[in-house]
Amino acid sequence: MERVLITGAAGFLGSHLCERFLNEGMAVVAMDNLITGDLKNIEHLFPNEHFEFHHHDVSKFVHVSGNVDYVLHFASPASPIDYLKIPIQTLKVGSLGIHNCLGLAKAKNARLLIASTSEIYGDPVVHPQTEDYWGNVNPVGPRGVYDEAKRFQEAITMAYHTYHGLETRIARIFNTYGPRMRLNDGRVLPAFIGQALRGEDLTVFGDGSQTRSFCYVDDLVEGIFRLLMSDHAEPVNLGNPSEITIGEFAEEIIKLTGTSQKVIYKDLPVDDPKQRRPDISKAKAILGWEPKVDRAEGLKITYEYFKSLPEEELYKKDHKNFDAYTK
Repeated sequence: MERVLITGAAGFLGSHLCERFLNEGMAVVAMDNLITGDLKNIEHLFPNEHFEFHHHDVSKFVHVSGNVDYVLHFASPASPIDYLKIPIQTLKVGSLGIHNCLGLAKAKNARLLIASTSEIYGDPVVHPQTEDYWGNVNPVGPRGVYDEAKRFQEAITMAYHTYHGLETRIARIFNTYGPRMRLNDGRVLPAFIGQALRGEDLTVFGDGSQTRSFCYVDDLVEGIFRLLMSDHAEPVNLGNPSEITIGEFAEEIIKLTGTSQKVIYKDLPVDDPKQRRPDISKAKAILGWEPKVDRAEGLKITYEYFKSLPEEELYKKDHKNFDAYTK
């Protein structure tokens, strides 16, 4: 039986990947330090004899006994609230963490895939973003700890591929949504839905003209799986090219939730990208992949998930206590 290690496995994307690889008939080794992940996301997998969980920080030495055929490095804070609170840990998991995962993959002769991000493009001056665009990133701005960690991940991953001949894959992931997102993690979609469920006005930063492109999680997982099984080592954009302004998106959420709140506007955060839309021509050509779930369908499923959460989840300001990780 093939065996896959997934770091960040108790997070939003990691938990969905655990399910996918189990369904593919593989054994899954899930690893997470639970700084932003939650065991609730994977507890339903514990009875599966082919699933095991390691509570471990990948920024420290990583050891997994037995065979490992694939390594997926998805461990990282991924929302502005997280990486502004724990900037050092964000940089560590994007540098020490990927180094440890690459070392393990090399020792096990495993294929490795990293979760890169559209944030490596920064506030782009090329639109839509293609894989050959190098980005417009402020390395010392508040978002630099995340952006540069991901850019370093790509660089060291490609170095291991070219120098050691390691089988590697680089997924540049654009905005993704779906069940198991954290309701109060600061990202626009759960923020809007959370405000709607609490009866609050929806907060738009800037004038609402900035754009995003939202991909449903099932589509993304399919793209990741196809990329992993491909023979393509260069970065590949994975996202939904259907673009919408934040202002329009707020109105969509108001309509979806049937609430009567209005939209209020606040100052745009420093270095917040003005536009974001993937060019997925490469994914179409190489992987035969493109998103299938339209935004209306995906939002309905996601909204039903958030509505099903206990009421106390709606009012949590911070999902996690970061105190133990701030030294």
